[in-house]
Amino acid sequence: MQDKIRRLTRDDLPRLRNFWVDHWGSELMIMHGLTVRYDEVEGFVFGDWTGLLTFQVRADECEITSLNSLEEGKGIGSRLIDKVIREAKERKCRRVFLITTNDNLNALGFYQKRGFELSALRRGAVHESRKLKPSIPLIGEHDIPLRDELELEINL
Repeated sequence: MQDKIRRLTRDDLPRLRNFWVDHWGSELMIMHGLTVRYDEVEGFVFGDWTGLLTFQVRADECEITSLNSLEEGKGIGSRLIDKVIREAKERKCRRVFLITTNDNLNALGFYQKRGFELSALRRGAVHESRKLKPSIPLIGEHDIPLRDELELEINL
């Protein structure tokens, strides 16, 4: 396995679009009422796309917009998180944050083990997101009704 992390480039955009469609069901993400397109993010690619993290920096905040590890348990996600935290510090961000959903128990554990803390609950937010992205299912992982957004952050 190639273990190099590199910065996402403009040349990667067609592949990023396809990756998001394959792994997230669309070329856009909906988070806290905002629509984020694949061509509006920065990111890091691990190896031959066995890992991908995308983010946006706005003012003094860095938001992780997607994280995928196609080979779980090998430290790929952790290395990508470490990389974006270093990037955020270099860019003088005061925090790194992300949104996940109430059904994503694996992500909740993963991020908290890496120092992220729950910082907000947006009850019913997924219902609103479905208005912009109707493909969001009603039932999520573990047969849990998909309805709320949870924000996690790590202060820098």
